[in-house]
Amino acid sequence: MTRIIVCGCFGRLGSAICKLAGQSGEAEIAAGVNETPLTGGGSYIIDFPIFNEIGECNVPADVVIVCLSPHEIQAVLATARYCVEKRIPMILCTTALPDDVTEEIKKASEKIPVLVSANLSLGINLLSHLLEKAAKLLYDAGFDIEIIERHHNQKLDAPSGTAYVLAEAANQALGGGMKYVNDRSPRKAKRDRDEIGLHALRGGTITGEHTVVFSGHDEVIELTHAAYSREVFAVGALKAARFIQAKPAGLYTMRDLIDNIG
Repeated sequence: MTRIIVCGCFGRLGSAICKLAGQSGEAEIAAGVNETPLTGGGSYIIDFPIFNEIGECNVPADVVIVCLSPHEIQAVLATARYCVEKRIPMILCTTALPDDVTEEIKKASEKIPVLVSANLSLGINLLSHLLEKAAKLLYDAGFDIEIIERHHNQKLDAPSGTAYVLAEAANQALGGGMKYVNDRSPRKAKRDRDEIGLHALRGGTITGEHTVVFSGHDEVIELTHAAYSREVFAVGALKAARFIQAKPAGLYTMRDLIDNIG
């Protein structure tokens, strides 16, 4: 059984992981880390120790899953250093991190296995794989590429980290020369051929929807993934934990997990 430390255990994703782990029988939450105490009750039974900081954690574990917000940069860095010190594999789900933090994560991956993913859903990662093939075929046939993402009104970053993951999948498939355009309103100009547009919608309680739109001459093709609960991300997180547990040091993505399944 995989023993997991969840950093951000009271957040939306962290709570979903803790709840599913308690039901799965294949993983166990060894400990939780959260800077602020739980208020108003939880959505799962807490039968593991909670620490305010990762440095206080003295519980043995097989994997650490980081579900912190982009504003908790110091906590992300502290967790990466903790994992290196303890030689524990790490899964990083936090998006929109500055370059210096990303660089430290890369250095950590030289000593421990680190899986970085903006979206742990198996479906969205399969979509990313399919997108690579579609982009190669359709862009050469004259299709333009736009990405639309929809999330709840509490999400901090826009466009989402997943939108960038999808854009990067298309970009790399096309040789890496595409430009990302997040807002067309400041300029009055026709769309350039080498653009990938990214559009963010925020409202209500939308868990997450991503649509890649290929617009050609007299035809449109759309690839869409919709998440209706955070359990889909928790399922991916537990699969990622089992996957990364036995890997050597290195930097991994959910694509490595998908390829391993396939």
